Amino acid sequence: MQYNDVAIPLGQAWSSPFAKWQGALAETSSLDLAVAVTSRALADRGVDVTRFDGVVMGWTVPQQDLFFGAPTLAARLGAVGLTGPMVGQACATGVAALHAAAAAVMTGATRQLVVVTDRTSNGPTLSWPKPSGQGGAPVLSHWVLDSFARDPWAGESMLATAEAVAGENGITREELDDLTALRWEQYQTALAEDRRFQRRYQVPVDIERPKGAVTLESDEGTRSKERAAIGALPPAGPGAVHTYASQTHPADGCAGAVVTTTAEARSASSEGVVRILSSGFARAGRSRMPEAPVPAARAALDAAGLGIGEVHAIATHNPFAVNDVYFCRETGVKPEDMNVFGCSLVFGHPNGPTGLRSIAELIETLRLRGGGVGLFTGCAAGDTAAAMVVEVTDR
Repeated sequence: MQYNDVAIPLGQAWSSPFAKWQGALAETSSLDLAVAVTSRALADRGVDVTRFDGVVMGWTVPQQDLFFGAPTLAARLGAVGLTGPMVGQACATGVAALHAAAAAVMTGATRQLVVVTDRTSNGPTLSWPKPSGQGGAPVLSHWVLDSFARDPWAGESMLATAEAVAGENGITREELDDLTALRWEQYQTALAEDRRFQRRYQVPVDIERPKGAVTLESDEGTRSKERAAIGALPPAGPGAVHTYASQTHPADGCAGAVVTTTAEARSASSEGVVRILSSGFARAGRSRMPEAPVPAARAALDAAGLGIGEVHAIATHNPFAVNDVYFCRETGVKPEDMNVFGCSLVFGHPNGPTGLRSIAELIETLRLRGGGVGLFTGCAAGDTAAAMVVEVTDR
């Protein structure tokens, strides 16, 4: 979809650091996290929450009180009376939330607040009544673990989709290890000079609780992926070419952005604007999730009237190393020319906020080079993906 006159004020897309599975944020509701991070982000940027005319909230893992999520979030932020939709599309939720906000702006809204939050730690176990079952016993399912383990339509795990794409395309263990080590090296550049790059967009977590404050200043749970070490790891399964290094880890986190008109964005930032040009959603073959970012990217680029050669920076959500290897083969992009400050393969993925964090990093990458066009693309569950094209400009 192409967007007309939709933008983010430069500097007004952010993310919390990501916490490891069962780590610092494991017992913090993702709704509480959203309130804390968004309040801090808006205050630091001098944004008045009462000036928004809508909120889009993205999440994928149920938490207590999330049934009332968007209006509850708005009220707790100090914008009583503000409401809007809640969206969820696995790891494509960030793009979907920005898409919803952009559509609102294109149809007359002035300023939308986008907040995407998730906690994969301590996911709920659901009990589904089944009176006709033996003894009336309920059906139980674990929201996070069961979803990670199997696509209910195709019947395959996420790892199985990665292995299938690698096998069908002759992608080797060596290629995956090389790509993984490269992404680790790129992530180290984001940590240089006391995390100078990450501090451009990251919002620390600081939540007061009766049993003690919850704080998180930087990503938690990243694991070293140096080439020599990961080359010695065993495969993730019998005959697999992926290891536990060449796939990401579940995480907890929150991300957000202000979405408005170009004129409003320009008045809110003296440095420039981030024009949201287009988005694209796509499906690949059954259980071929790592392939889906390619058609999604092409759909977004086509909607923007651009070719891959006109893109100045690329960021991807790549839960498996095969995602980027396949993308590079299909598009001709060099691995070192994308994800120049790291990616979810290294810093983890808390489902919903993953894509929006990568878009915030993409914006800052373009900002450092003086502007230009950026592409984000990333897979979601099963066989789907979403992509977005942005342009950082002083116009």
